[in-house]
Amino acid sequence: MKEKELQEQIKENGEFTVENDGICIHVLSIIGEVEGHECLSSNVKSTKYEQILPQLSEVEQNDRIHGLLVLLNTVGGDVDAGLAIAEMIASISKPSVSLVLGGSHSIGVPLAVSTDYSFIVPSGTVILHPVRLSGVVIGAPQTYEYFQLIQDRIVEFITSHSRSSRERIEQQMTKSGILTKDLGTILVGHEAVAEGIIDEVGGISQAYAKLKEMIVHNENF
Repeated sequence: MKEKELQEQIKENGEFTVENDGICIHVLSIIGEVEGHECLSSNVKSTKYEQILPQLSEVEQNDRIHGLLVLLNTVGGDVDAGLAIAEMIASISKPSVSLVLGGSHSIGVPLAVSTDYSFIVPSGTVILHPVRLSGVVIGAPQTYEYFQLIQDRIVEFITSHSRSSRERIEQQMTKSGILTKDLGTILVGHEAVAEGIIDEVGGISQAYAKLKEMIVHNENF
């Protein structure tokens, strides 16, 4: 790819493809807030899922691409959009690695664990908390059942793609005395690894090295 095209790709979508030693890796950034069907204001840094999903489809179908590296620094966002991206990443047949930088909070946790292997920098954080909805909420039993359904989807995905148990995830989601709203758990670097949510503490060099190792050992390479 020409330098000008590469810079334009990074500027427009926060993604690019890099090739070295015959190994081609697609790098995808998920930053800010994950935007759903409703557009966020122009002064909010956001990741638009309608742009991410086609990119992931291209990664799966492009024979030139051998692996996927996902860079994460997100505060969370729309549950359906976040889970759609996470499920898409998890279903890609090629090796994938994620790297949590500043943080991967809320719906960012399923995104962090959706890859085959995950890293977090020492100062990086993940935040687990109960489902929260903005706007007018109807005070009816069905509303709380809906909340629980959404939360169950999130918990199920995290436990299916990490070493942590459902019971432990739910405990951390409802832990009191941590967040400003007295619900949830903040895990920093090594804590996220100790809890079995993230696989390893490391940075960009470790993430690239691990992904290249996985690609080389992949039978389709």
